Amino acid sequence: MWLMRQAGRFLPEFRAMREKADFLTRCMTPDIAVELTLQPIRRYQMDGAILFSDILILPWALGQSLRFEEGRGPILTPIRTKEDLDALDENRVLEATAPVREALRRLTTELPEHTTLLGFAGSPFTVSCYMVEGGGSRDFMHTRQLMQKDPALYDRLIELLVTNTAKMLCGQIEAGAEAVMLFDSWSGLLPPEEFRRYVIEPTRRIVEEIHRHHPDTPVIGFPRLGGVMVAEYAEKTGVQTLALDTSADMTKVAGMVPDTLPLQGNLDPMTVLNGGDKLVKEARRIRDSMKGRPHVFNLGHGVMKQTPPEHVALLVETIRDVS
Repeated sequence: MWLMRQAGRFLPEFRAMREKADFLTRCMTPDIAVELTLQPIRRYQMDGAILFSDILILPWALGQSLRFEEGRGPILTPIRTKEDLDALDENRVLEATAPVREALRRLTTELPEHTTLLGFAGSPFTVSCYMVEGGGSRDFMHTRQLMQKDPALYDRLIELLVTNTAKMLCGQIEAGAEAVMLFDSWSGLLPPEEFRRYVIEPTRRIVEEIHRHHPDTPVIGFPRLGGVMVAEYAEKTGVQTLALDTSADMTKVAGMVPDTLPLQGNLDPMTVLNGGDKLVKEARRIRDSMKGRPHVFNLGHGVMKQTPPEHVALLVETIRDVS
């Protein structure tokens, strides 16, 4: 087991580090990124340690301006024209992301031997949403307009992201990541045909490229809110583990995919926030429903920042108590 956003604002030791540097600086300073990655491992002895970073490091590395504002989240200069796209420079990516690889290299020596080191990236569709929109949104209207009104330009952006996401993840693996995860947080916005074109196909190409260089490295795919499309995603992308969001019925999805395919998830973060008997009951239900197949226990989304750390401790204790 491990938890999405296990290195996060619910931990007092994480909040103490926030005073030392802004978010982007924390991501790109190996000493800080290593410390933040290790904090939940020290506390809870999770089986997986996911690098403290962000899915928007790639747009920043390509040259898109990026800053994070409290209460607003990420703010980028929108990419909506040919000129905007032409201004990006993929030759910057390797050097710009060197601190990420350095953090991974350090973690290979500082993590307990039994703890798997996870790298990650945003999937092209989700990353493009932030790049085109210029920040977060409920519907990413500008992104989806560009997709339909100027598909040639949007396809160029997706192509740029496919190529550089694969390169970045291969670099993470070469620096020590034992598995990598692709986060497609906004995939549920798309109708089936666009889901196939902009979620499944780019993911398939990235997985194929990773395995061309690192055939034994597992890739976890997270098509959040993908609904009935997740089975097709699992079949056609080639991911080794399918991560499921809170809305997915794990037992039904299990019946739609091969029983050899590991599933990851999918406890509601709100249940962890509230704690108590319901947390114990729901955690056991999910764990026990996956008996007989490979399963990575996780949440269906990230730990909420208001979550008491002792509730996470109770969750860990519950999952590990098989008596």
